[in-house]
Amino acid sequence: MNRALRYATVGAIAVSLLAGGSAAAFAAPQDVHAAKPVAAAAKPAAASLTAKASATTVKAWQEFRITGVAKGIKAGTKVGVQQKQGKKWVSLPAQAPVNKNGSYSVRVKLGIKGVNELRIASGATVSPVVKVTVR
Repeated sequence: MNRALRYATVGAIAVSLLAGGSAAAFAAPQDVHAAKPVAAAAKPAAASLTAKASATTVKAWQEFRITGVAKGIKAGTKVGVQQKQGKKWVSLPAQAPVNKNGSYSVRVKLGIKGVNELRIASGATVSPVVKVTVR
């Protein structure tokens, strides 16, 4: 900002204050030479996973499927099943690739009797918890 413009701005603020101006007179002057903001590049949608079990109750070691849709995850990427054991999430040896349309289907067999909390994971992206009871 050149010196003449700076004095003119300060003078305008002083005159406005003397004339009963408002707090708006304290607003910072616009820099005519400042770069104009550039539109931000669109952020890719956050990755997400859905999950639904084909059965809510199964016998020990009976196969069932967990199906769902992966958004923001490339086709061919593997998704895996995690089981809550105590306070930790443990990865099970059950995986499936994401299809071109974003869907997946994982075959699962569980041996721990009782209510099992499961989720699908791909990297840091996880699905909501699915509960399956093993009798």
